[in-house]
Amino acid sequence: MRRRPKKQKQDGAPKWMTTYADMITLVLVFFILLFSMSQINLDKFEAVAESFRNRMILDFYPSAVENENPTDQVKIEENGEKNNEYELPAEEVAATEAEQEEDLDQLKQEIDEYLKENDLSDIIAATNSDRGVVLVLEEQLLFETSEAEILEQAKPFLSKVGTLLENIPNFIKVEGHTDNRQISSYRYPSNWELSGARAGSVIRYILNNSEDLDPKRFTAVAYGETRPVVPNDSEENWSRNRRVEIVILDPAYENPAS
Repeated sequence: MRRRPKKQKQDGAPKWMTTYADMITLVLVFFILLFSMSQINLDKFEAVAESFRNRMILDFYPSAVENENPTDQVKIEENGEKNNEYELPAEEVAATEAEQEEDLDQLKQEIDEYLKENDLSDIIAATNSDRGVVLVLEEQLLFETSEAEILEQAKPFLSKVGTLLENIPNFIKVEGHTDNRQISSYRYPSNWELSGARAGSVIRYILNNSEDLDPKRFTAVAYGETRPVVPNDSEENWSRNRRVEIVILDPAYENPAS
């Protein structure tokens, strides 16, 4: 009679116990990691945040990779040996501004010739100022009283302005002005709405009749009756104060928003 072989006893823990222990260990490591991430040193965090606010890191290390010799990097920046690759040299900036000023002078000359040829000098004025070339268009050329729709008689001149603006890169600010007599209608509850609508109408007409003008170059401003050129004390002066000004801004002008 054959004897059955005896089963050999396995040393150590069962196989399922090993798998279970590995899982428990991983869970423990995971919770330890979460706990460590939740502990923030407030002092160190504030120091890092302050350095970013003061641009200390960005000033000394434009690259995300720290320089091996940071002191050499500081010396280079202090000596002006390394400029920002996106900044134009001062000479090139000056040359560009001078060229744009010449373009403004040429634009002013062409507008003066157009006004003279079309007998518009009495209702349109073109002047040079610190802001640039300023075109002053009186209400009688552009709009009916208390309205903001462009009249037919104004369209040729505005088209001419749009054509001239295509040849220069300057920004343009269009300002609407009224006299001090208040308006109150459903469409224009006050002079603010009327002056803003008139400035917007001028810009819209110029853009709609020009193919190469970028709308980002234009700004519409409503001044209402706050900036009269003459006292509001007569029919003639009221008429002069009701106007739209087109300002082709000089790039050297420091505060074009004013």
